Amino acid sequence: MDEITTLLHAIRQKKSGLAKKDFLLTWEQTRQELEQVLEIAEVMKRMREKNIDTRIFNNGLGISVFRDNSTRTRFSYASALNLLGLTQQDLDEGKSQIAHGETVRETANMISFCADAIGIRDDMYLGAGNAYMREVGAALDEGFAEGVLPQRPALVNLQCDIDHPTQSMADLAWLKEHFGSLENLKGKKIAMTWAYSPSYGKPLSVPQGIIGLMTRFGMDVTLAHPEGYDLIPDVLEVARSNAKESGGSFRQVSTMEQAFRDADIVYPKSWAPWQVMQQRTTLLRSQDSAGLKSLEQRCLQQNAQHRDWHCTEELMKLTRQGNALYMHCLPADISGISCEAGEVEASVFERYRIATYKEASWKPWIIASMIVARKFSDPAAVLEKRLKEALPRIKL
Repeated sequence: MDEITTLLHAIRQKKSGLAKKDFLLTWEQTRQELEQVLEIAEVMKRMREKNIDTRIFNNGLGISVFRDNSTRTRFSYASALNLLGLTQQDLDEGKSQIAHGETVRETANMISFCADAIGIRDDMYLGAGNAYMREVGAALDEGFAEGVLPQRPALVNLQCDIDHPTQSMADLAWLKEHFGSLENLKGKKIAMTWAYSPSYGKPLSVPQGIIGLMTRFGMDVTLAHPEGYDLIPDVLEVARSNAKESGGSFRQVSTMEQAFRDADIVYPKSWAPWQVMQQRTTLLRSQDSAGLKSLEQRCLQQNAQHRDWHCTEELMKLTRQGNALYMHCLPADISGISCEAGEVEASVFERYRIATYKEASWKPWIIASMIVARKFSDPAAVLEKRLKEALPRIKL
C-alpha cells in the first residue's frame, strides 16, 4: 500500500485544471496534468492488482460514439467504464434522430441526462473530428450551465483526425514502466517512422500523437517518412516547440536507417499523407465512391514504391546495442502473417509481441484516469476513500 500512498501524495501535489476542461489534445495539457493522469491510472491499476474495488460510481452511463472501426480502443473504453462503475451505451447514429436532422447540440444534451462520460472516436475526416468533439463539449457546457444536465459529462477523445491521446498516453505509461520513470526518458531517442502497408487511409493521429507528446519529456524524437508522406504542419511546429521547452530535440530525416541508428525506441507505423487525407475527406463528404476508389488505387501504387520501409532484423541491429524497444499501436501489418509484406518482419514482431500487449494494456487505465480527472477536482481524495474502504473486487 506504500506505493499507492506515495502516488496519491504525488497526485495531490500536482497543480491541475483537468476538472475544468476536456482532454482532447495532449499538447493542450500542462506537464503536471499529464503526469497526474499517469499517476491516477497507476493508482487504479495497483488497486485492482490488490483486489480492491475501483468503482467510484454506483450508477451512470458512459456513452460511446465510434465513427470508425475499433477493437483495442472500443474494449478499453468499455473496460474503463466498468472499472469506474458506469454502464456503457453505444450511440448508433444510424438508429438515432441524427439521420432526421437532429443537431449536434441537441444530440449531446439528449444522451447526457444520466451520463458521466462520453467517448468519441472520429478520425476519418481531416479537419472535422476534433472540431466535432469541441462542438459536443460546447453543447455540454451550455446544457450544464442552463440546468438541463445535472452533471457535466467528461468528454474523452478516443481518437480524432489530429491526435490519439489515449493511445499516446498509454504509450507513455508503458515507457515509464519499461524504463523505470519519466525522468529516465530524458535523452532517450525514439524513432517515429513511416512503414509500408498494403492498405491506405490510415490516420495521422498516432504519429502526430507520438511526436506531440514524447517531445514534452525531454526525449530526442526523430520523425522519418518518404517524400510526400507529410504530417500536418501545425503539429510539426508543436513538436519543435515542445522539444525546445523540455530540453529534448525533434528532427526529421528521410530514411528508416537514419532514424533507427542508435535509437532506444522504434515505432514503425504506416499513415496516409495529410494532403491525401484532405482529398479523402472531400470525397467522403460528397459520397463520391468512384473518386474514393480512384484515390485508393493511386495511394496504393504510391505505397508500393516504398516497400523497403520495412522494420527488419537488419534495421534493428542499427539501434542502440541492437536492442531498441519496438512499439506499435496495433494491429501491425506483419509480413508473412497478416499480409504478404507490411510494416514489420515477423521475427521482429514476435520478439516484442508481449511487450506490445503490455503497451496496449495501459489504455483502459488511461481512459479511466482521464474520466476521473475531469469529474473530480480532488481525484486523490476520491481514490483514497476507495482505498480505505478496501472493498474486495472478488470475494475470495
